[in-house]
Parts: sequence; C-alpha cells; structure tokens
Amino acid sequence: MKIHHIAIWTKDLEAMKDFYLNYFGGIGNERYSNPVKKFESYFIMFDSGAKIELMHNPSSVGHSDDEIRLGITHIAFMLESKDAVIALTERLRSDGVRIVGEPRTTGDGYFESVILDIEGNRLELIA
Repeated sequence: MKIHHIAIWTKDLEAMKDFYLNYFGGIGNERYSNPVKKFESYFIMFDSGAKIELMHNPSSVGHSDDEIRLGITHIAFMLESKDAVIALTERLRSDGVRIVGEPRTTGDGYFESVILDIEGNRLELIA
C-alpha cells in the first residue's frame, strides 16, 4: 500500500499552491472548480509520486488559527542530506517562514527541522 495524496483545506488556494511549487518543487495541475458546490482545488505532484490536494470552499475559512484543528498532524518531506535540510530551513527562515523545530537529530534517528507553512500546517524536513 502507498499513500496517494494528502488533502489540506486552505484559506488562500493560490498562495498555498505557490508555496508548495516554489519551495518543494511540486508541479500543479490546472485549478479544478465546481461552481455548484463552490469547491476549488489543485493537486500538487512531486517526483516521488506523492501528491497534496489543496482544497478551498468559502465555508472552510471561518475557523480561528488558535483553535485545535482535526486533520493532518504534519507532512514530512525527505531531502537528500542533512546539509539540504539546513539549507532549506535557512532559506525558509530568510523568507519569513516560521521555524518551530530547529534542525536536529531526533530520538528515532532522523535529522529534521519543523516549519509551519503559510497557513500553520506543520511540515517536517527530514534526511
């Protein structure tokens, strides 16, 4: 079994698409729109075969960022080396992205940093 995709409800569909394309080398499909359901989405595809579905519906944007939200805990992106983890972490930091876990070796043997994307979703950068 393998994971086909991870879905994320988003406030700003275009900004989230640009974030994943710019920093993680994803390739986006054309925007899907269902005007009856007021639903829009993109699939972001990566070289490994993994996909993220970014979804938007005007009714999905009414929550507070301080609320505990059910759903994805984190998405882990595997990079080629510790140096690559550090380099991307520093690039994200210099662009104003919030770093919530500095690069380190975890108890289970991964070298990782943890960032929040532009809507507060946790992303692990691991090697």
